[in-house]
Amino acid sequence: MIVSPNYKDALKLPIFSIISQAAKELNVDVYAIGGYVRDFILERGTKKDIDIVAVGSGIDLALKVSELIPHHPKVQVFKNYGTAMLRYDDMDIEFVGARKESYRQESRNPVVEDGTLQDDQNRRDFTINAMAFSLNDSNFGDLVDPFEGMIDLENKIIRTPLDPDITYSDDPLRMMRAIRFATQLNFTIEENSLQSISKNAERIKIISGERIVEELNKILETPKPSIGFLLLYKTGLLDIILPELTALNNVEEVEGHTHKNNFYHTLEVVDNICENTDDLWLRWSALLHDIGKAPTKKFNKKNGWTFHGHEFLGGKMVKRIFQRLHMPLNHKMRFVQKMVTMSSRPIVIAEDKVTDSAVRRLVFDAGDDVENLLTLCEADITTKNPKKFKKYHNNFKIVRQKIVEVEERDHVRNFQPPITGEEVMGIFNLPPSKEIGQIKDAIKEAILEGEIPNEYDAAYEFMIKKAASLGFSPVNPKT
Repeated sequence: MIVSPNYKDALKLPIFSIISQAAKELNVDVYAIGGYVRDFILERGTKKDIDIVAVGSGIDLALKVSELIPHHPKVQVFKNYGTAMLRYDDMDIEFVGARKESYRQESRNPVVEDGTLQDDQNRRDFTINAMAFSLNDSNFGDLVDPFEGMIDLENKIIRTPLDPDITYSDDPLRMMRAIRFATQLNFTIEENSLQSISKNAERIKIISGERIVEELNKILETPKPSIGFLLLYKTGLLDIILPELTALNNVEEVEGHTHKNNFYHTLEVVDNICENTDDLWLRWSALLHDIGKAPTKKFNKKNGWTFHGHEFLGGKMVKRIFQRLHMPLNHKMRFVQKMVTMSSRPIVIAEDKVTDSAVRRLVFDAGDDVENLLTLCEADITTKNPKKFKKYHNNFKIVRQKIVEVEERDHVRNFQPPITGEEVMGIFNLPPSKEIGQIKDAIKEAILEGEIPNEYDAAYEFMIKKAASLGFSPVNPKT
């Protein structure tokens, strides 16, 4: 269905005229389709990638477009998929021939045949992504909208062009995409479509961890990720993807004692942290910071509900999650592990009297990540009691000030002991041994406890006394 008004303003970029000319020379019809169209209508800014569909060969069209551009940009051809891509003015332009698809039960990779524009729009995931702008001379700039995607944009609805059971069963990743778009755009998933996601949730198991994480990351990068995670939970997808999270949604009562719902608390923490950081891995840390609470939950009459050691266990669980979802097992994972393992440390300091020694240890253990850790812990304040909320935030201000003071005075961030192990061995003429480690650890502990300043002379005097208590005297003393 061709509808007005004309959208020529969307096609002012020079690349569209070039594509139109190339299509004319090849005698094929051509359209801009998908996200570029959607985001122009939503006024979401200029996209850096544009999808072009040709009723003919997308590869031939890409090659012809390159010929018409003075510097002839390189065309990447993907013959197996019938697609091609070139880069122009910092934009990735992808070309594909119009096609129709059929799917096998065990795979999201379709059997592809040449098709019409209508066939191509039928295979799109959502009505708002099936709209196309004509690049043809006869109707340049007209909107082709066979599934009334414009109406769905106006009503803020995510809806599939065809029967949602077919759409989601064919390519289960579309279930994640529906939830991701609903989160990004603050749209509502149409009820039949939402029920279909629940019905087809098990199909997500044929999707690779990498593709699932790509969608999870996009949800986490939104201003309010809880929208997406609640939809993932409601549809049953989250229980398949991250059962460690859904395990937190289990509030028990014993002898009148209950504990807070750590699942909803976690989502609140994630939303909180998004107000203060764009760091994706710090947002992941917020999402996983309490995952150790479900397996460590215990009740006793004296203390009520406890979660002893949940941070330590949670840190171990992070690695298993990253492995299962094929996430990066590098410094990004180690950062999330560190944040989860240390997630209660600043809270304990903030609740008690803020001592110099406790702050020194915090800075020593957190190193350059101490600011990130404090950001996580402040997001963890979800109390609805205004007095407590104000008190906890004021306490964190004190902790931050203490960190500045301790850093200026004691220099314990990325701490290196004033005396090295090699020096200790040389002074006492000792081989590598456990005693060397004992002396080094004693110096470190004395500095962190504030018994001695982080200076060479003070550390030397302390070392001599410590070595004497172990039965050693300096053979090569400092002169």
